[in-house]
Amino acid sequence: MGRAGQYLALLAYLVFLAFPFLWLISTAFKPPRELGSLHPTWIPRHPTLANFRQAFDEQPLLHAGLNSLIAALSAALIAVVIATPMAYVMARNRGRLAAAATGWVVISQAFPFVLLIIPLFLVLKNLHAINSVGGLVMVYVVWSLPFALWMLNGYVRAVPPELEEAAAVDGAGRLRTLVSVTAPLLAPGIVATALFAFITAWNEFFFALVLLKTPEKQTLPVVLTYFLGAEGVADLGPLAAAAFLATLPSLVIFAIIQKRITGGMLTGAVKN
Repeated sequence: MGRAGQYLALLAYLVFLAFPFLWLISTAFKPPRELGSLHPTWIPRHPTLANFRQAFDEQPLLHAGLNSLIAALSAALIAVVIATPMAYVMARNRGRLAAAATGWVVISQAFPFVLLIIPLFLVLKNLHAINSVGGLVMVYVVWSLPFALWMLNGYVRAVPPELEEAAAVDGAGRLRTLVSVTAPLLAPGIVATALFAFITAWNEFFFALVLLKTPEKQTLPVVLTYFLGAEGVADLGPLAAAAFLATLPSLVIFAIIQKRITGGMLTGAVKN
């Protein structure tokens, strides 16, 4: 009975998580008459692709998606490259400086976006990076770096120090040890961190709305708001179709690399 209750609770949780996405897919394929029906149905009675055609005709979704892809991939790669050696130093040095850095990482996550946007805007203005994808990438890197450090710090602590000591005995320096010994064992953590940074940047809206002014520079979350009318009335069919397409890259990337997000790569690394 206990095991059945656990599975039932898990099934209910999965249904709760999947409901918005399934309803989004259903809405994306419904014609206007069904969207305005007083008795909505899960499965469209007359499924259509007209919402997708209208979405592409009304807004530059492909160009906005390319901007989002460039910003998200660049931010994820840069954040991982910076966070990996920093997390290694924080995990292997247990002094007061490392403890202070860890505390600052935790505290920085509590800052609201509204407090950050004005200083960031002024800094980017001095760097002539306003209204550019490069400036947005810098913001995303700074935004995702604290949590990336926090994640990788735990993965580095899970790597047995005996492996690094053996590499030091063989004459490897700290950099060689990090690149050749520690980094391969951190592959699951690096992949998980990169995935987090990518999804965070891909879905981000507030910074992109404030920093990007011209339509050709705007990202996909900002362009999705253009399906709202002047009085806040949503063009529901095309909006659902565009939102469904916007969720696909994250799902595809997660499906491809989900096998890498496991913690079993250290099994058997150290002999007793």
